[in-house]
This record gives sequence, structure tokens and C-alpha cells, in this order.
Amino acid sequence: MGIINLNNDSFYEGSRSITLSSTLEMVGQMLKDGADIIDIGYMSSKPGSIISHPEEEAEAISIVVTNIRQKYPEVLISVDTLHSLVAQAAVIHGADMINDISGGSYDAAMMQTVAALRVPFIMMHMQGLPSNMQDNPQYNDVVYEVLVSLKDRLLLAREKGIVDVIIDPGFGFGKTVHHNFSLLKHLSTFKILDVPILAGLSRKSMIWKTLQTTPDHALNGTTALHFYALQQGANILRVHDVKAAVECIQLYKALMQAD
Repeated sequence: MGIINLNNDSFYEGSRSITLSSTLEMVGQMLKDGADIIDIGYMSSKPGSIISHPEEEAEAISIVVTNIRQKYPEVLISVDTLHSLVAQAAVIHGADMINDISGGSYDAAMMQTVAALRVPFIMMHMQGLPSNMQDNPQYNDVVYEVLVSLKDRLLLAREKGIVDVIIDPGFGFGKTVHHNFSLLKHLSTFKILDVPILAGLSRKSMIWKTLQTTPDHALNGTTALHFYALQQGANILRVHDVKAAVECIQLYKALMQAD
């Protein structure tokens, strides 16, 4: 899953695109590099960010999704939003799935909307909101608490009528560096929920803070953690660098197929 952010504020500059032409160019390059899914987001969700205006976001997303669908009819489009209004507009204009960082908890109408749209729903765990999530995240047992939270959200999604659910433990969303590594070390635990697991590790602070570098220089560390995530059962890697991730997956598959 390749990441494209339709703003000038997301934490990694290489993911940003503020013109339609550059967005279409990025989509084309990601598909050439081997992406299966393109994840389009309007709102920056880095620590300290504020929630976007739903009508404004819906308008921007609709234009971009329509143009991507016209130019690349075969692509799977995911839209990263926590607004049901945006989810509705995105799918009407050609999106294939919804990716909600709040797991459907921010907008009370989100799950019902996704169920009615009959599209897959990616539910991420987040403690707090982007504006305050990194102020002082605390857990008694981060793996257990995130697992229980996602289990509860999954049960609610099923009750609402959502058939296809993907879970995301939410690396970097209301977690310290230590919390993030604990979640990654025990990522296989989440297989008990019997739904696909998405890992969003790409260039995040758990990597560049540990290596004492910056997001711009975190690709090598990202690839190392991607390989471990695959070993732990991750089904989807959400990435900024598609070619590097595809190569990582190819090498992992070769290793798994060896005698």
C-alpha cells in the first residue's frame, strides 16, 4: 500500500502532493514499482495535527479519486479518513476501501456508512487524537490493551454489517517508542482476531529516533522492520517507498519457500 498525502504538512515530505498532476504522477510511479493499493489521505495525522473539515476534505478527495480512477482504472484505491461524509463521497467517486485512523470511533456514523457502501474497512488503534496522542501515552500492557480495543471495534463492525475488516495496531499513534517496539515484537498475537493485519511502520519515529536520524534517512531501518513484520504475520505494508517494500516482500517470500 503506497501512501500519498494531499497536504503540505505530513511528517514525511516525500509523501506529500498538493497538485493533481503530481498526485497522478506519484500513483503511476507507485504502480510501476509494484504497489497493490494506493492510500490517499487529505488530513495530516502527525502529532499535534487538528482534525480536517469534512466538507472541504470530501471535495478534495472526490476530485483526486475521480481522476485516479479515470487514468488508472485497475488500481485499488484506499481513502484515509475519519469522516463518514468523506467515506461516502470517496466510494461514490471510485474508492475501493476506507482507512480510518480512529477505527470508526471519531464519527459515530462511520461504521454504518461503510457497511452500507459494502467496502473493506481498515480499523486502526489510536489513543487520543492526533492533537494530543503523543502528550503522554500510557498503558499497563500495550499489546493486551490494543488487542482488546481492536477486538471490541471488530465486534462492533460486524454488528454494523461490515464484512471485510483489516486491523492496524497504529504504530506511532498514542504510543511511545517502547510501546511501538512491544507491539511489533508481538504482532503475531493479533492473528487471533482472524482478519488481515496492516503494518504502518514506514519512516516512523520509532525508527528514526532509535537510529538518531530523521524521517528522510529512515528507509534502511524501515526495511528491516518490514521484514520482521512480515515474519510476524503482517498481510499489508503501508509504505512511502514502494519499490523497497516490494523487494523486501520478494526476499521474504523466497526465504519462506526455501527448503
